[in-house]
Amino acid sequence: MPRVDTPLTKASIYVYYGDHAPPHFHVVGPDTDVLIDLRTLQVMRGTYTRQALAEAVAWAADNLAILWAEWRRCNERD
Repeated sequence: MPRVDTPLTKASIYVYYGDHAPPHFHVVGPDTDVLIDLRTLQVMRGTYTRQALAEAVAWAADNLAILWAEWRRCNERD
């Protein structure tokens, strides 16, 4: 599970190999384990602290190209 290099302090962002649709990323940290839809940046499911979620979504909004590239790299379909 590749960790996406980010400057986040409250959590880390991951994109898992062979993951299920829809395209999404995981935010993992203390008291945070949430899936975020790449298309809408909305919570799909999980638990989170407001600070960790706000920090991750703000970074993601500014770095969508990085997240989409990582999703495609890790989840190529035959």
